[in-house]
Amino acid sequence: MERSHCQIGTPTNIYKPGLSRLFRPLALGVVGGCALLSSGEAALAEGFVDDSKLTLTLRNYYFSSDRANRRANQQDWTQGFLMDYQSGFTQGTVGVGVDAFGYLGLKLDGGPGRRGTGNLPVHAGNEPADEYSRAGAAVKLRVGKTVVRYGQQAPSAPVFAISTSRLFPQTATGWSVVSADVADLMMEAGHFTSATDQVSTNRDGDLWAGYARRRAASIDFAGGKYSPVKGVSVSLYGAQLDNIWNQYYGNLNLVKALSSTQSLTFDANLYHTVDTGKANAGPIDNTSYSLAAAYTQGPQTFTLGWQKINGDTPADYVGMGDNNRLGSGLLLGNAVMFSDFNAPNERSWQARYDLNFKTLGVPGLSLMTRYVKGTDIDGSGLPANSAYRGLYGADDRERELDLEGRYVLQSGAAKGLSIRVRQAWHRGSPSTGGSVDQLRLIVDYPLRLL
Repeated sequence: MERSHCQIGTPTNIYKPGLSRLFRPLALGVVGGCALLSSGEAALAEGFVDDSKLTLTLRNYYFSSDRANRRANQQDWTQGFLMDYQSGFTQGTVGVGVDAFGYLGLKLDGGPGRRGTGNLPVHAGNEPADEYSRAGAAVKLRVGKTVVRYGQQAPSAPVFAISTSRLFPQTATGWSVVSADVADLMMEAGHFTSATDQVSTNRDGDLWAGYARRRAASIDFAGGKYSPVKGVSVSLYGAQLDNIWNQYYGNLNLVKALSSTQSLTFDANLYHTVDTGKANAGPIDNTSYSLAAAYTQGPQTFTLGWQKINGDTPADYVGMGDNNRLGSGLLLGNAVMFSDFNAPNERSWQARYDLNFKTLGVPGLSLMTRYVKGTDIDGSGLPANSAYRGLYGADDRERELDLEGRYVLQSGAAKGLSIRVRQAWHRGSPSTGGSVDQLRLIVDYPLRLL
C-alpha cells in the first residue's frame, strides 16, 4: 500500500554514511559468537559455523510515481548493498546463534522535487541523501524445534509484518518465538516495542496505527498455522496494539488437484478489529474479509476475488518507524500494488491472470495482470473523537490495473539474478490516493558468500 497520507510530516534526515557501518554488526555478530564458543569445546562450534550463511544482495531500484492534480511526482534511482548473516546453532540442549545485517544505499539519481519514494532519506531542504546505511543484529536460542529471538528482526505474521517493497526492508525490535515441535503445526508469538522504516536509521522508531497516525508503545501477537493434510491449511492470530486495538485474523486455504495439470484454489481471509485500553485512535469496530477462487490450467492461472470492509473506519494495520510507513500486516486478497482497497465500507472485486513460462520453454519467466475496482466507500459517519474522521467522503471509489513481469536467470555466472518490472495505474477519489501511474524496476543479484 502506497498512499502518501500515511506518512507523518517530512521524512527523518537521520542517516549514517560509510561502508564501515555496513559490516560492523556482521563483524560484531561473528566475533561475539566466536568469543562465546571459545570458552567451550570445539564440538559446540560445529553447528554454529557449519550452518552459517552469509549473503550479499546487490539491488538496483528505479522508482517513478506520476501523480495528478498538481502533486509533485516521486522519482529516484538507487543502488543497494544488503548483507545478511545467519549463524547456525551451537551443539547441546540449548543452541545459541546470531543473526545480523548491514545495508548500504546509494543515490544514483534523484532531486528535491521528486522526493518521497521511500528509497532515500531526506535532508533539511528536501534534498534526498546521497548515501545512507543501517545495521542490526539479533541473538537466538533453540530448543528442539522452537527458536526464541531477541533484537532487530523481520516479523511476517498476518497481524504484524514488515514491508520489503523498497530498497531496504523494514525491521522491528523485540522478542519472538517460533515453534514447529508439533507435527503439521507452526506456532509463533512476539512482543515488539519499536521499528525502523525503510528510510530511517533509528532503531528505536515508533510503532503506529498506520491510517489513524497514532503512536503505540508496543504490539503483542500470537497465533499459528495448522496444515492437517496436503492442500488444507488454517491460520488463526490475535494481536494487541497498545491502547489502540485488539485485532483477530483467520485464514482458510484449500487446494484441490483436478489432474496433473489442473487445480482449484480457494482462499478466505478475515480480520476483526476493535478498540482497546485508552482507545487512542477513537472507537473502532471493523470486520473485513476477502474471498478468492483460482483455476490453474497448465501454465495459466485465472483468479476472481471479492473483498468487503464492514465498518466506518478503514481496515487499518501497523505503521513502522519515524515516518509511519505502513508495514505488510494486511493479507486481504485485494491488497495490491498501490491500494489495499480497505477504505470504510468499501466493497471491491478482482480479476487476475498469471502465466508461468516454464512449461512453454522459458523457465524463470512469469507474467501477471490484475484489475481491481472498489465502490461504496463511506467514512462520513465517524464521531468527533475518531482519528479517522475526515479521511474519507460519503461516496468515494477507486480502481487499479497492475502489470508485472519477472525473470530469474536459471544458470550461468549470474544464476539467481532476477529482473522485476511492476506497473500500476490507479484512479480514484483523493481519499484513496487519487490518480497515480507508478513504475518500479528492480534488479536483484544475490551472492552466497558462506
